[in-house]
Amino acid sequence: MKATAKDLRFYSKELLDSANRGEEVIITYRGKPYAKLVPIKHEKKGMVKEEHHLFGIWKDNEEVKDVDEYIEKLRKGRF
Repeated sequence: MKATAKDLRFYSKELLDSANRGEEVIITYRGKPYAKLVPIKHEKKGMVKEEHHLFGIWKDNEEVKDVDEYIEKLRKGRF
């Protein structure tokens, strides 16, 4: 389905409903494709993602290898 930027302004609810039904909505601006609304694929409950607890600059930091222990150590001074 295609919609203009003006349609997005005035009919956003209807376009979101279309995406919710599984349709991909291409938003055009001045006749050229500009964005795409796509439905989110929901994960089934019970599936566990295997991710690292930390990310970015913290993931390779040896001091915070065990996140829970690190947080407890930080909080000890407060309580």
